[in-house]
Amino acid sequence: MTFQAPKGTFDWMPPRSEWALAVRDALAAPARRAGYGYIETPAFEDTALFSRGVGESTDIVTKEMYTFTSRGGQSLTLRPEGTASVMRAVLEHGLYGGPLPIKLWYSGSYFRYERAQAGRYRHFSQVGAEALGAEDPALDAELIVLAMDGYASLGLRGVRLLLNSLGCKECRPAYRAALQDFLRGLDLDEATRNRIEINPLRVLDDKRPEVRAQMENAPLVTDHLCGACKAYHEEVRGLLTAAGVTYEDDPRLVRGLDYYTRTTFEFLHDGLGAQSAVGGGGRYDGLSEQIGGPALPSVGWALGVDRTVLAMEAEGLLAERPRGVEVFAVPLGEEARRRVFPLVSELRRAGLAVDMAFGGRGVKGAMKAADRSGARYALILGDRDIEAGAVQVKDLTTADQTAVPFAEVVQFLKGKLS
Repeated sequence: MTFQAPKGTFDWMPPRSEWALAVRDALAAPARRAGYGYIETPAFEDTALFSRGVGESTDIVTKEMYTFTSRGGQSLTLRPEGTASVMRAVLEHGLYGGPLPIKLWYSGSYFRYERAQAGRYRHFSQVGAEALGAEDPALDAELIVLAMDGYASLGLRGVRLLLNSLGCKECRPAYRAALQDFLRGLDLDEATRNRIEINPLRVLDDKRPEVRAQMENAPLVTDHLCGACKAYHEEVRGLLTAAGVTYEDDPRLVRGLDYYTRTTFEFLHDGLGAQSAVGGGGRYDGLSEQIGGPALPSVGWALGVDRTVLAMEAEGLLAERPRGVEVFAVPLGEEARRRVFPLVSELRRAGLAVDMAFGGRGVKGAMKAADRSGARYALILGDRDIEAGAVQVKDLTTADQTAVPFAEVVQFLKGKLS
C-alpha cells in the first residue's frame, strides 16, 4: 500500500523548501523590527469562533471549513485564517488591560476546503501581523508599509497594492441599503440572492464572470462614506504617500471576510494568473465585540508564503539557492572521520553551516557530494594531514587549497566567510 499527500496539499521539499523558510523570515522581519511580538495559537478552535468572527455568509464558513466533532462532543474547526484566533487569545489572556496597541505577529498553517488549483491549496502557510486596541490611521499605514518592506526585501518588484475603505457602522447601513436595491434587480441564482439579505458586500466579492459582468454599475462604498471615514481614509493615503508607498484606489475591493471596517487592502502579483493575491488585510473594529469582548478597534494582515514563493519564481528570483551549507567536510578513512567529526561540531557551534560526507564514500564520491551541497569550502582530511596536524581547506569556486592547523580552522573559515 502506498500513500500520497491529500488532494489540494503538497510537500515542501529541499531545496525549494529553503525558499519557504526564507520567505517566512523575510515577511516577519519588518514587523519584528517594529515591535510586534510573536504569538502562536492552536491549529483548531471552537467552530463558533469562526462562524461568528469570519461571518456566517462567507464562503469560508459556508463551504470551506474543516469541521469535526471531538471525542468530547465539541464542534472544532481547523483554523481557516489567523485573525479570529489572535483576537480570541488576546481576550482570553486579558492583554487588552495593558498598554495599547497590542502588536503581534504569527506564522503557521491554515486550512480551507477549496477547489484545488495552482496557487490555491487546502493547506497553506501564512505570516500575519495584528495591531489591536487602537483606532489610528498611522497603524493602518504602518502595517501596509511593513508588508511592502517584506516583499521588497525578497527582491520582488511586481507586487501591487490595492486600497479601499468599507466605512463604519455609522455610514455602512446607507450603503448596504443602496447596494441591496441594486442587487435585487440583477439576474442572480438563489444562493446569491439570499446573500443580498444577509450580507450584500459578499456579492461584490463574487469571482464568477456572470456575476461580475452585472456589477459594473453597482454603487460604490466610497460614495457613501461619512465625514469621519473619509478623513480617516485620506489620512491613511497621505501617510502611505509620505512613506513612498505606491497604491491603487480600488472602490470595489471588499475581501472575503465579514469583520472588515474602514481600511481594506490587498497585495497582488500579476505573474500568478487567476490567483494573483499574495496577501491582504484591513481594519476590523467590531470583531472583539462579535466574539464576546469589549470594544477593541484593530487592524492587521496575512501574507501567503506559498504564493510569495510562486511570485518570486515568476520574477526569476529562485535561480540561486538560499544560503545553505557553507563548509563540507571530506574525511578520507576511519581515523580521519573520527578526527573531523568534533571539528564539524565546533564549526557549527561557531555559527557556520557545515555538513560532511557520510557512509564511507571514496574521495571522488565525497567531493561530488561537496559540490552538490553548494558549499563554498571543503575540509579534506587524510592520514598525511593528520600526521601534519592540519586540514586541507579547498575553495570550491577557485580550487585553491590551503593547509590550516587544526587549532586555527574555525577562525580561518570565519574570516573567509564573514
